[in-house]
Amino acid sequence: MPTTRIEAANAVPWSDVEHALTGGGDGATCWCQWFLVTRKEFSAHSRDEQRAMLRQELADAQTSPGLIAYADDSPAAWVRVGSRTSQPALARSHIVKGSAEPIDDDDVWAITCFVVRREHRREGLATQLTAAAVDHAAKHGARVVEAYPIDTDQRNAGNNELFVGSVRLFRDAGFDEVARPSGARVVMALDVSRRRRAP
Repeated sequence: MPTTRIEAANAVPWSDVEHALTGGGDGATCWCQWFLVTRKEFSAHSRDEQRAMLRQELADAQTSPGLIAYADDSPAAWVRVGSRTSQPALARSHIVKGSAEPIDDDDVWAITCFVVRREHRREGLATQLTAAAVDHAAKHGARVVEAYPIDTDQRNAGNNELFVGSVRLFRDAGFDEVARPSGARVVMALDVSRRRRAP
């Protein structure tokens, strides 16, 4: 297994972010903009424009909206984590249906996107990124962290569809099921308020 470390995406070279996002899945077609803009706006932007949007977002961010996992010093995976209010398309999405939290609560954060390069799959990077994302959220003021994964026991899902993660991934990280907007789509949540108060 490789030696791994995780860094804030706004603190690493842009070329590392590009590398992490372009080795498999939808990273190179979406540039993690899906939950940031309306569907009309998303369709209106080219891939190059979406890439530029993410680069500018990282350049402007005081708190990083994503983390990069390195495997033996090679950027290997990405996760987006931020307040739900910083990902406004979530408020219009059915995947949050049943959440117990007010949609406009800045203390509720969401883990919404994973990309793991093909050559680094099955190395536990998503698990490590999930734990790091929870810590990142708690450190920056989250009270609750939500996720909207797919229950792979209910439906087979390809790698591209699993950009939101699996129920098993989040259950192993301590998340509880809150609701099921559909048979295989699940809202999961983790209370991190005690971590937030910890010195």
